[in-house]
Amino acid sequence: SFTVGSRAGSKPKSTKLLEVLNALEEDESGHSREEIFIAPPDNASGDFTDEDSGDEDGRRGSHLPGSLLHAFVVPEDSGTEEEEDLSPATKRQKVMVEPQRIWTKRDIRPDFSSWTASDPHIEDLRSQELSPVGLFELFFDEGTINMIVNETNNYASQKNVSLDVTVPEIRCVLGILLLSGFVRRPRRGMYWDISDADQNLVRDAIRRDRFELIFSYLHFADNSHLDQKDKFTKLRPLIKQMNRNFHAPLEEFYSFGESMCEYFGHRGSKQLRAGKPTRLGYKIWCGTTSRGYLVWFEPSQGTLFTKSHRGLDLGGSMVVKFVDALQERGCLPYHIFFNKVFTSVKLMSILRKKGVKATGTVREYKTERCPLKDPKELKKMKKGSFDYKVDESEEIIVCRWHDSSMVNICSNAVGIEPVGLTGHHRGAAKTRTQVHQPSLVKLYQEKVGGVSRMDQNIAKYKVKIRGMKWYSSFIGYIIDAALNNAWQLHRICSHDAQVDLLAFRRYVACVYLESNADMSSQGRRSRRLETESRFDMIGHWIVHQDKRTRCALCHSQTNTRCEKCQKGVHAKCFREYHIR
Repeated sequence: SFTVGSRAGSKPKSTKLLEVLNALEEDESGHSREEIFIAPPDNASGDFTDEDSGDEDGRRGSHLPGSLLHAFVVPEDSGTEEEEDLSPATKRQKVMVEPQRIWTKRDIRPDFSSWTASDPHIEDLRSQELSPVGLFELFFDEGTINMIVNETNNYASQKNVSLDVTVPEIRCVLGILLLSGFVRRPRRGMYWDISDADQNLVRDAIRRDRFELIFSYLHFADNSHLDQKDKFTKLRPLIKQMNRNFHAPLEEFYSFGESMCEYFGHRGSKQLRAGKPTRLGYKIWCGTTSRGYLVWFEPSQGTLFTKSHRGLDLGGSMVVKFVDALQERGCLPYHIFFNKVFTSVKLMSILRKKGVKATGTVREYKTERCPLKDPKELKKMKKGSFDYKVDESEEIIVCRWHDSSMVNICSNAVGIEPVGLTGHHRGAAKTRTQVHQPSLVKLYQEKVGGVSRMDQNIAKYKVKIRGMKWYSSFIGYIIDAALNNAWQLHRICSHDAQVDLLAFRRYVACVYLESNADMSSQGRRSRRLETESRFDMIGHWIVHQDKRTRCALCHSQTNTRCEKCQKGVHAKCFREYHIR
């Protein structure tokens, strides 16, 4: 590893870092994957402080001051610090000689049982017919909200501030953060200044100064019980609670990958990643369903701070942690998909022993010398040609397929047969031809995109309000992930017409702001029930009334009303009134 520095008259450190990233991205032929890990400067103090030293909204990756970009290029396959400190003799004693694998040209014969499980949790949710707010509160439940209230008040008292925040106020804060995803303002104070329907919701719910005070003391852990080895110790209680609350739909296929939480502040543990939509921020290991429902997540702390599983690199170790979390629900034959960052024959062997199916693209140096056809030789053959071998002892298959480029893929559960056909664009005319495609390649392409689908949903309407604390952007990421999960459950469980992600998010934000406004507890409860009934999209009919009343939306006279809400509403206003 090495550090990136600067001298007088030389390029800034941030520019040098980006040049290193581009060079690493172009060099795909190396045998080790390297990435930039941003560590705190050597002279940094207060590593566990809550505050950043500036407004992160005004900074972007290439313009950060050089004193903040203290970086290492770390090979992902590097060992732990303890192993690096060992003498060569000690290292030789620790090396375990594994038996050489015997590779044979035949198809795989897996011995996993077939998937027959049903999901009682989903059936229970369908029977309850929960509203969007009810689905969102499966994750930000009463226990989670009370934890946030207690830790926020505790932190404020440590600063000699009498905050006395309440549960409705925390829900108002959540509602404003959700609202910022689809109603965007240059400054968060403008949510109280501009007069329109959404800003009226914010003004009626909570005063601006009160919101700013609560947001500045928002806290999730007791400062007197922090783990100094954990860089995310101030968020650890919330991360654990969310991983417990993310009740995964019981499915056979899951996807594992990397997600990014955008962050431009001064905190260490952020990373620069070339070729990604979000280049600078916190990297998060994520396990999702094939639809994009987040099942389990863990922020990456880099190889400098994370101990790897024996015999695996960091990525493979995180896959094992995710599988262990899945298997707490019962030892069923789950099928996990991941890309070449994680895949190795060693990982396939470990997952097979755990009773878990796995498929993923793989780098050649992680195939344990599987004797496949040379890529140059295979490239001379027609598109769709492939070669494969199976490990005799553990039934692990490695296949090399000639597509637009060479694809190496490994599996412990799916083989070559049946070989299908897939469309392929060829030549400058882009004529579409049919080429052969092994079964494991087809299944991989269908099921691997869960993390990307989740990232796509989060990026559409992600929380835009940021604070001065280093973890404020991560809080926004968790809220967006919980909202995405609630929407995915709505798509699975809803018997009636499904709403899109924007309408779903707006519904939850409006209910939280309208029903948790500063009122008496009795009035607040009745207003919440009325609001949820208005937006529940169940049993609303427009009927004629003899007496003219004012429309609840446009406030002009009307002789029609909603039979369920008992509110006057024009026929032209009926749909807009019920989807706000």
